[in-house]
Amino acid sequence: MTFTPRTIIEPFRIRSVEPIRFTTEAQRSAALTAAGHNPFQLRSDDVLIDLLTDSGTGAMSAKQWAGMLASDESYAGARSFYRFESAVRDITGFRHVLPTHQGRAAEHILMSAMVKPGQIVPNNTHFDTTRAHVEHAGGEARDLPIAEARQPRALHPFKGNMDVEALERLVSAEGRERIPLIMLTVTNNSGGGQPVSLENVRAVSAVARRAGIPFILDACRFAENAWFIHTREPDHESRTPRDIARLVFECADGCTMSAKKDGMANIGGFLALNDDALAARCRTLEILTEGFPTYGGMAGYDLEAIAQGLWEALDPDYLRYRVRSIAYLGDKLTEAGVPLVLPTGGHAVYLDAAAMLPHIPALEYPAWSFNNALYLTGGVRGVEIGSVMFGRRPDGSEQPAAMELVRLAFPRRVYTQSHVDYLAEVILHVHAERAQLRGYRIVEEQPALRHFTARLEPR
Repeated sequence: MTFTPRTIIEPFRIRSVEPIRFTTEAQRSAALTAAGHNPFQLRSDDVLIDLLTDSGTGAMSAKQWAGMLASDESYAGARSFYRFESAVRDITGFRHVLPTHQGRAAEHILMSAMVKPGQIVPNNTHFDTTRAHVEHAGGEARDLPIAEARQPRALHPFKGNMDVEALERLVSAEGRERIPLIMLTVTNNSGGGQPVSLENVRAVSAVARRAGIPFILDACRFAENAWFIHTREPDHESRTPRDIARLVFECADGCTMSAKKDGMANIGGFLALNDDALAARCRTLEILTEGFPTYGGMAGYDLEAIAQGLWEALDPDYLRYRVRSIAYLGDKLTEAGVPLVLPTGGHAVYLDAAAMLPHIPALEYPAWSFNNALYLTGGVRGVEIGSVMFGRRPDGSEQPAAMELVRLAFPRRVYTQSHVDYLAEVILHVHAERAQLRGYRIVEEQPALRHFTARLEPR
């Protein structure tokens, strides 16, 4: 007798718990006001369900903790580094592995070494720190998503894909001299956590090879992307996530990686490259900014946690649970008529605030408004992916972002189905009362990555 369960079951047992604090709406209102109406500035003790990010917020396994206890904390040549290096090389195939304290440090080193003022870096969609590092080096971050990527309800299986024809036109028009590298983000975070097909990776790689331009992956969610290729792309259902990930990495010349995502660790990252000369330049910058190349801003126990976590992220049982948990919330919201980016991605549900709040103009930040309402109503902290994050041009002027999204990013192995059911109740309540929401205006901001520290007030 065949049994097909309908209930999501976590593929692990919980042996350690952390209490969470319940607050009143009055307490949350006071906390948000003190934070300048910016959820980034809230104290975590004042948050009930924290979906601000899936970066470094997950729970580590018994094997990761065991490896950390046996770590080598030598300044140079620690055995923990060589275990870390071996894991990265086995999975990616890249020759040079430079550890960094997190993904943005890898981006900083790479862009500092490769990008000159006036050059263009194309990507399917740059995330905030990637864009900031391109611009900090004097370059232009150019997004080339497929058309479906900006149509939230379009049911394309690989909405994270890059527009290859647009890339070819750009390369033809600008040439190798103005394009120092081509990037591809897997999965496409700013585009709704959407995956990139292996076919698209190969097509982008072919354009880069013909033009002699280095091709670099932003690989922080490489395992989730591999699972979508396994489940959605024809002819890959018999391949393991590990095998698919290697096929993806074989197309590229290197990658940046935040190991706080699919490295299953609380801190850390790396830059991996094949080019000897480029790696030497980057290693010099690493010593200057991160530390000696066998620790790169991390303790030995961090290196051990990542070495184990990279393999755990590729486990099919974990990936099936991870992706299904996100879809579970997406299904509940879609059935209730809440507009969101479909199909759901691998690490987050993205709510479409522009569709929910047409009475709030883009430059009054509808996604920021809805996100703050989630916190005030139920203590839920998400993050705005809209015109606060992406609406400020390098010259300081404002333009509406391509989409107004609220990202609810799930920490790995942290929340259970009852947490998600509560989350759905909060979202549905705010959605029902959405006509009462007002826009915001910025009263204080920094010139780069303003969403982290800006202070706002309701209009």
